[in-house]
Amino acid sequence: MNPVPTYPSTDSTANQGEGTAERYAPGRHRSGIALCLSGGGFRATLFHLGALRRLNEIGLLAKIDTITSVSGGSIAAAFLATGLTWPLTGPVSDQDWERRIASRLRAFAGKNLRTPALLRAFLPPWQTDQAVRAMMAAYGGALAEAPLAALPVHPRFIFCATDLYGGVNFVFERDRIGDYRLGYRAPPDDWGIGRAVAASACFPPFFNPLRLDLEISGFKGGHGRLPVGTDLRLSDGGLYDNLGLEPVWKNHETILVSDGGAVFGSLGDAGLLARLSRYVDVIDYQGVAVRKRWLISNFVSQAMYGAYWGIGSATSHYARGGAGYPQDLVKSTIAPVRTDLDAFSSEEADVLENHGYTLADAAIATHLARLAPAPMPPLRVPSPPLFDAGAAHGALQDSARRLLFGRW
Repeated sequence: MNPVPTYPSTDSTANQGEGTAERYAPGRHRSGIALCLSGGGFRATLFHLGALRRLNEIGLLAKIDTITSVSGGSIAAAFLATGLTWPLTGPVSDQDWERRIASRLRAFAGKNLRTPALLRAFLPPWQTDQAVRAMMAAYGGALAEAPLAALPVHPRFIFCATDLYGGVNFVFERDRIGDYRLGYRAPPDDWGIGRAVAASACFPPFFNPLRLDLEISGFKGGHGRLPVGTDLRLSDGGLYDNLGLEPVWKNHETILVSDGGAVFGSLGDAGLLARLSRYVDVIDYQGVAVRKRWLISNFVSQAMYGAYWGIGSATSHYARGGAGYPQDLVKSTIAPVRTDLDAFSSEEADVLENHGYTLADAAIATHLARLAPAPMPPLRVPSPPLFDAGAAHGALQDSARRLLFGRW
């Protein structure tokens, strides 16, 4: 078992009296391994499920010190945090993994969470954040209403949302909530993990932000003073950082990123309304692209170590990549799968889990083999029947379509 590391502060207020380099440069002394689970709806949840399964098989899940998550990644993280007995001393058996994590997550992603929550907004009492509160109740029920205090001490789970007032990353943890501008405080005793997931996953414009419902005077150590009575609201963590890098990039030695987020595709002009949407897509894409380029450039320069795998990649992209879906299938069929919280079929879930599983294996074997046993355990693809390219294509033929009322 790894000792629980202590990390230097990542708050922007920590070095206010120092020079620019000291304020904004990463810490000189890094420690620990972080895993970042991106946003991307149930698609990302199921993709991460496959990656987590492989990380468990090779014993790397037991070595991780911090797990950050956004939106769909926060759903996977919540089931992981509450489904296993932490800290792990080694790999969880296949039977326990299937019973305690995989079957529960697949069943949850097989339900239409989005539409019932949105319809709840049209029923009394009318509140602007009624839909996201309905979603919060659904998460809470699936997680047995576990409070934030029930999160493990090790690894450290960090659920990321976006503070719309300050425009920065807001965190939910076992012993604190807040952000560097607002400050931090202990979470109320009755705040559950479901609230953290709902705030992290209330993607606009479908879900209005979640009202914080706390007096700002209770937050301490923030950068600047907020007016008394400020209406603080939290939105999807992907608005600020869809990769979940913000809490860990300054102080961890090794960072693993599992990216199930939307893949930007080429698109011709289709008129004014489509153009307005495209403007937003480009702004979002460039933000993620900058973070990815910065991350990988740091791997190359060895400022930090790590590995990145994205849903739009194929195992053939990795020097030590093994079996996996072919690039043409990934580009044409898997990458366009909808990022939504409507129901995913068992066949869709199988393909996404297979894809995350094989990509995580290829990325670790290529870039972080020193952290895995030699030789690495053989691949045991979660769903062999759907590992056939033709079968996978058939299972996902209609999966890119986002239906108005979802797939019930």
